[in-house]
Amino acid sequence: MQINARLIDNVVIIDILGEIDLYNSPKIKDVLSENVKNNHKNVIINLGDVTYIDSSGIGTLIFCRTFLNQNSGSLKIIKVKDSVKRIFELTKLNSFFTIFDSESEAINSFKK
Repeated sequence: MQINARLIDNVVIIDILGEIDLYNSPKIKDVLSENVKNNHKNVIINLGDVTYIDSSGIGTLIFCRTFLNQNSGSLKIIKVKDSVKRIFELTKLNSFFTIFDSESEAINSFKK
């Protein structure tokens, strides 16, 4: 898994490439924590290049949303592939997370 964090309009976009599983999920928490320490609390996680997510990966995303909410922040998720979207639907997490198809839609949602 590769993670890249970038900043656009005071929104952190975390791009993830590969699989999110037990072994690499902590890296996502580390990137998120570092950005919150730097006072960047509006976060988008881009799952467009994620091919697989296991239960620990789902747990990490839930942690991220909860952590941001507790720190006056917000989490949006974008570009969920069908294989991952199916897991979100089966676990009913598609209604727990705010999911957008495009990065620009998600960024604009923070401005409202």
